[in-house]
Amino acid sequence: MTTTRRMTFGDVIREHRRCFADADALVDGDLRLTWAEVDARTDRLASALAAAGVGTGDRVLWLGQNSFRVYELLGAAAKIGAMVCPGYWRWAAPEMAFAIEDFDPKVIVWQQEEIGETVAKARAEVSGTAALWLRHDGAGEDGYEAFLASGSAEDPDREVDPDTALLVIYTAAISGRQCGSMLSHRNLLAMGANGGWMGDIGQEAAFLNAGPMFHIGNYQLWGIPAFLHGGKNVVVRRAEPEQLLPLLVRERCTHAYLMPPTIARLVELNKEAGHDLSFLKATIAPQLWQGMATTDTSRFTRNGGGEGRVYGQTEVTGLVVTAASGGSGTGNAGRPGLFSMVRILDREGRECAVGEAGEICVRGDLVHLGYWNRPEINAERFRSGWWHTTDLGRREADGTISFLGTTTRMLKSAAENIFPAEVENCLESHPAVREAAVIGVPNERWAQDVKAVVVLHDGAEAGPEELIGHCRERIASYKKPKTVEFLGALPRTAAGTKDYEALDERFGGGGYPGADTLGAGR
Repeated sequence: MTTTRRMTFGDVIREHRRCFADADALVDGDLRLTWAEVDARTDRLASALAAAGVGTGDRVLWLGQNSFRVYELLGAAAKIGAMVCPGYWRWAAPEMAFAIEDFDPKVIVWQQEEIGETVAKARAEVSGTAALWLRHDGAGEDGYEAFLASGSAEDPDREVDPDTALLVIYTAAISGRQCGSMLSHRNLLAMGANGGWMGDIGQEAAFLNAGPMFHIGNYQLWGIPAFLHGGKNVVVRRAEPEQLLPLLVRERCTHAYLMPPTIARLVELNKEAGHDLSFLKATIAPQLWQGMATTDTSRFTRNGGGEGRVYGQTEVTGLVVTAASGGSGTGNAGRPGLFSMVRILDREGRECAVGEAGEICVRGDLVHLGYWNRPEINAERFRSGWWHTTDLGRREADGTISFLGTTTRMLKSAAENIFPAEVENCLESHPAVREAAVIGVPNERWAQDVKAVVVLHDGAEAGPEELIGHCRERIASYKKPKTVEFLGALPRTAAGTKDYEALDERFGGGGYPGADTLGAGR
């Protein structure tokens, strides 16, 4: 029996060239590309990558800030079966070096501005890598544009399996080292279709990519939905309100990924500028706009998505449970959306009764392929055919889901997840530190601040600033402790593990994700 080729992310670009040839697809500063131009450029880039030895299952690492080129690399990789990881530009040099060694890319595209010194340090640590290095903000022979121009204009026209990885996002530093979550073509297409349905995203959408492109949030709300539906993605290097406001107005952005502090600053700026922002649909915390933007009326926002009535993680391609699916109910997260199934399972893998707390487990087209190069973790997390999220939840009587908290400790700083084990490992690498524990203390603006509780070796000396500086040099700055306390010994549970509850009580810890409902699950 003859079968047709299944749809891939690259096919989306090919089809948009025919449906929306002259419509804007990508805008980045003064650069503006139509869908026809995106298709042509991704053909050339795919051909250049193939000529450099990049093929099925090979990897491209991006070490830079937000850029239209991240979408372009995804499109090119999609056409030849490769995968792309947008690395975190705020990584410290050791973290960056770890990602280079772990991901083992054939090509690394890097940025000089702001992070060139960090990249150089990381590159020196992995001098043995055979990767081809391309500078994305340089015009020389080793520059991105020169490399792209060297490729053939012909469409590679390779058959690519949509169940292979395309986008890899490093996350989940539960064991002290981050893992690359592999998202397939099918994952991204399902996420885009689901997000488009929830957010009422169509070809007329113009999305401001102000969220970091190493983070799933920017893609789910609403970068990939806009891309899949032929809309316009406006990319900004970083979220600086003074630059965002005129850009929102110039491009008449209908949607934007903005955190509450940024929204507050934009509102303040616009009180003086007086721009009409009624074209912008406010999705995240719409009340913060003070009426300047139009409150979004899509399924996502009117059912509380912008106020946090959602549940998801990178490993399930973003949001897997929302109030958009079936409306608001008893649960604080909503119901599973399109392409996904959710079960609340006990420690033996049995489904919990309604009202009983257990682990949130997921199946379906939104579940990732697993972590890159982590077979043992993947086997554990995919046991019994379900993805085990390590998050605690409960099925309510009306069928909705409540998120109750994490079964592993996690902190939240603005939109960023911080795993204590990673920070503790970093602190314990200091020669004066015998052991360390990390807790989160509430911060009204940023959700939580990192507080370290440290035990020094006998006779050793190290002050708070020294330990904070030690972390700043080795992990991303937002993960470093804001404050440090010293004890002679850490409190222990009956099982001998670090007693974080005792530390929270003593040092004012709190504000953890899901903490408002955690008691209900105990």
